[in-house]
Parts: sequence; structure tokens; C-alpha cells
Amino acid sequence: MAALSPPSAAPSAAVAAILLALGGSLVLTVNDMAIKALSGAYALHQVVLLRGLVGMAMVIALLAATRGRRALDGVRTRRPGLHALRVLCVLGSNVLFFLGLAALPLADGVALFFVAPLLLTALSVPLLGERVGPRRWAAVAAGLLGVVVMLRPGSGALDPAALLVLLAALAYALMHVLTRRMAPTEGALAMSFWTQAGFLALSCAMGLAAGDGRYAEGLSNPSLAFLLRAWAWPAAADWPLFLATGLSVGAGGLMVSQAYRLGEAGLVAPFEYVAVPMGVAWGIVVFGTWPDATAWTGIALIVGAGLYVLWRETRVGRGSAARGEGEVP
Repeated sequence: MAALSPPSAAPSAAVAAILLALGGSLVLTVNDMAIKALSGAYALHQVVLLRGLVGMAMVIALLAATRGRRALDGVRTRRPGLHALRVLCVLGSNVLFFLGLAALPLADGVALFFVAPLLLTALSVPLLGERVGPRRWAAVAAGLLGVVVMLRPGSGALDPAALLVLLAALAYALMHVLTRRMAPTEGALAMSFWTQAGFLALSCAMGLAAGDGRYAEGLSNPSLAFLLRAWAWPAAADWPLFLATGLSVGAGGLMVSQAYRLGEAGLVAPFEYVAVPMGVAWGIVVFGTWPDATAWTGIALIVGAGLYVLWRETRVGRGSAARGEGEVP
């Protein structure tokens, strides 16, 4: 596959991409925390619907502010097929992750999910034509070893929810591959608009099919209960959490999408790891859960591998620029 011509690789664009990835990832952890907090009392489709309404309102407001009467021009596209495929990846990633998060400690779920940047580094070779050398392949392998450690395969306590999170990570990586391919012609607001439209359509369909709770009777599994629970009017104290999900995913998703439009996937992806220590912090402060020794080992391997990829990216980038070469060791 021919290499995709990336957006500007100027230093200013790279710095902007890094800052957007950092800020967007931190903002998105608010969404993870809020949904984890809501998962014990509300249905997933209800949370996604209310979150989608807030997110769509944000996107429409930004379109109106930046384009005025020509706001609709900002969501028109000549690539509806790629948009549809990207939205399916976003929906799959979110739904699988939230279902897994309902049954896992927040820190474990976030750490497992962040194998996605390593998967993205691997997928950028066959799908984007980018080059990854043996040292970064070794980092990918180390990160996957961290996943194996966290899954505890020999303990007899393998949690199916962890597999849901890993599938979510794969869908997320594929989503960013598509974002990269669409970057030359599609804007971040257009991607966000169609993503929010997909969330609204999915949540409405799920609400119509299972909103009365007919399939939830007798369910003890927290993931299935979150998926099939009946609609319930939110308590006053929970409205801020619903609002936080919409605002954080709207702002954070837009920032991360823009980061991938400005910078190469291999450069941007490792900065998303800032969400891992933030997930640990939310778990301690909000839910009172600390990772155990095994989880800390897996987290260290996954995060360490991501940071090594980041270090190699910056070093190789400087070396290649000085030599005028494109080889990536």
C-alpha cells in the first residue's frame, strides 16, 4: 500500500498535535470516571443518549461559530463510506470499553485500553505505509506482555470484561487509522458530527429495543446489567455526571481527532498514555480502588512501552531530519 501523504510535519504542527493529544486525553478521563460512576444505576443506552445530545450540541455550536450560515458545509463529505466505517469503529470501541469498565477497576480498564496506541503503531505499517523499526516492534511486544500480565492467564481468574476492553482497544486503533487516512479531506468537526450522530442513532435503537428492562431481569453480571438495564430518570445529584460525559467526550474527542490530523500516528499515540496515571488517580479518589501488585506490573510494562515508542519517535525524527533520510530504526 502506498504511503499516505501526511499533513504538515512542521515543528509547530507537531507541537500542536502533542498538546492537543495531551489535553484531549486528560479531558476524556473525566468521561471514563463519570460513566464508571453511572454504570451501577443507569442503562448504557441512556448514558450514551444524554452524552450524545450534549456532544452534538457542542459540535453544532462550534460549526455555527466558525462557519455561520454555512455550518452545514462543515459536515458535508465526499467519503461517506469511510465516515460510516469510522463511526462503527468509534461505536464499537466505546460500547465495548464501557461494558468492560462496568466490571473492572477503573485503573485496570484504562491501562488495558491503552494497549491501543501500541496496536496503532503496529497497524500504521500495513494500513498507513509508515515505517516501524525493530526497537519499536520490541516496545509493542513489551506492551502486549503487560496485557498478558494484567489478564492473569494462570490464575483461573480471567475476567471476560478484560477481553471486552481489549476488543475496544483494537476498534479504537482502527478508528485512528481511518482518521489518519481521512485527514487530508475531512475536518475534525465533520468527524465529530458524524460520530455524535452515530451515538444518537445507536442509543435510540437500544432504548427502543431494551429500554423497558425486559431483558435485564435476574442479571448479576455488571456488564450485562449496564447494557440491558431499564431507563431511569436521573437523580438530581447525577445530572452533573451526565453533563460531564457529554462535555468531556465532545471537547476531548475533538482535540484528539485534531491531533491525529496534525501529526503522524506514531508521534501522537504515545501521548495518550497520560490517561493511565489519571485513571489510577480517579480510581483512588472517586472509587477508593488501588491497583494490586500484578496490575502495577502490567501498567508499568504498557506505559513503559508507550513512552519508549515516544522517545524513539522524537530521536528518530531529529536524526532523520538531520540526515535527510526517512528510515525509521
